[in-house]
Amino acid sequence: MLENYEIKSFGDGVTRIREKIISAEWRCNIWHIQGRDKDLVIDTGFGLTSLTAAIAEISDRPIIALCTHSHHDHAGGLCQFDIRIGHSAEAKIFAEPSRKTIVADLLDASVIRKSPYEGFDVNTWCYQPAPLTGQVDDGDAIDLGDRYFHIVHVPGHSPGSVAIFEPKTGIILTGDAIYDGVLYDHLFHSVPDHLVHSLHKMLSLDFSVVHAGHFDSFDRARAEIITREYLDGKRSMLCPAT
Repeated sequence: MLENYEIKSFGDGVTRIREKIISAEWRCNIWHIQGRDKDLVIDTGFGLTSLTAAIAEISDRPIIALCTHSHHDHAGGLCQFDIRIGHSAEAKIFAEPSRKTIVADLLDASVIRKSPYEGFDVNTWCYQPAPLTGQVDDGDAIDLGDRYFHIVHVPGHSPGSVAIFEPKTGIILTGDAIYDGVLYDHLFHSVPDHLVHSLHKMLSLDFSVVHAGHFDSFDRARAEIITREYLDGKRSMLCPAT
């Protein structure tokens, strides 16, 4: 099943998984974190092919799947997992997705590089319901046996967006709260003022590496630059740089 995905190890038991059939500018980063007793999968992509089968080829431990938020490019594969975690503010969307609530109205044919199955139509597609089996909130922890990740509620891009922070290694996984690109703050449930607060909140943490929801990973200095540029209007969808 790995022919549908590209896999890259980042050390510290962190692996990035990307869906090959999704265009490079749109696909999300799916993160696999290895633990002693169980593994953590952060975000699940579109889920148009079997992500669980691909993960089974690199891990035989139990999997906790945690979505940073409920949008189509991050939560489409959540239904493939038995343990499904997310923030309560978006629990209804995970359980009862619609094209509006998962912002699938942003999609067009250019996003899909290859049709995943006969009859697939990007103009009508919506991911399968994936009711959460557990909910997380700010300050909660996820225990993998030898690794502990702290949940950081970072609304703004969406009301239930979360980041996942490991103080021991300085790793933070941020979903779409921050990445090295123009930040989407214009969606139907986005609140730019909340995003500003969340950016400052993340910078208050002692992280050294950001594994974001899109594009490449970066260090703290780059996170500070991205935040400053967003505050200056250079990385906002509402006031893009000219």
